[in-house]
Amino acid sequence: MTIRLSYILCLVAVASVAQAADKPVHLFILSGQSNMAGMNPKLGFEPETAKLFPDAEIPYIKIASGGKPIRLWVTEWNDIAKRHALESTSPGTKFYEPILTQFQEVLKKFPAPTSVTFCWMQGERDAKENLSKAYQEALAKLIENLRRDLKQPEMNFVVGRLSDFGTTAEWDAVRKAQVASAESDKRGAWVDCDDLNDKEKNGVKHDDLHYTKEGYELLGRRFARQAKLLIDGKPPAANGQPE
Repeated sequence: MTIRLSYILCLVAVASVAQAADKPVHLFILSGQSNMAGMNPKLGFEPETAKLFPDAEIPYIKIASGGKPIRLWVTEWNDIAKRHALESTSPGTKFYEPILTQFQEVLKKFPAPTSVTFCWMQGERDAKENLSKAYQEALAKLIENLRRDLKQPEMNFVVGRLSDFGTTAEWDAVRKAQVASAESDKRGAWVDCDDLNDKEKNGVKHDDLHYTKEGYELLGRRFARQAKLLIDGKPPAANGQPE
């Protein structure tokens, strides 16, 4: 009886794997600081990917934490900062290794994804710490490291550009670095976030650091839409607002 039950369970497992293998698999990695942490994938990202990829599996992992600088994802940060004459050191890459670990867990169910896309929403902390000079190099290194360590040299990436909350030169420099990073990579795209943070307090409208509920939903949809264009080999929306 035990042997027969094990055999049946084995057949079920094989059938499950075979069924998953019949569908394309588009795997997403969502990472960054507070505005990525605040984005609930179920409210925008999941419905949009279901619409855009109706016959595919869409697994994703999310590694995000508020107020964190890019150096906590980039092993080479100390050398990068030194090259840009910045007095900033990293205590370690506590948010990079979990991406690798969770990615391997997803591969147990989907061992050969059709595509992998990295969605990045971060940069506020670096702008506030006056680290913009190193941002573009650090982001490029993060993408390079992920493609190498995940063994996904064709990995797409979509970066959310900082919103119009900040007014400093540092804030603007990070925004420009994010767009430049996306536009200099044939598998890169960026998302406009200027219309995601429009809030009202005491009858006065203002651009907030964090987004509205509707803004977070649209952020997820824009990530999915830009990714779809990249996956299809089409140019992403140049204005960061894919329809």
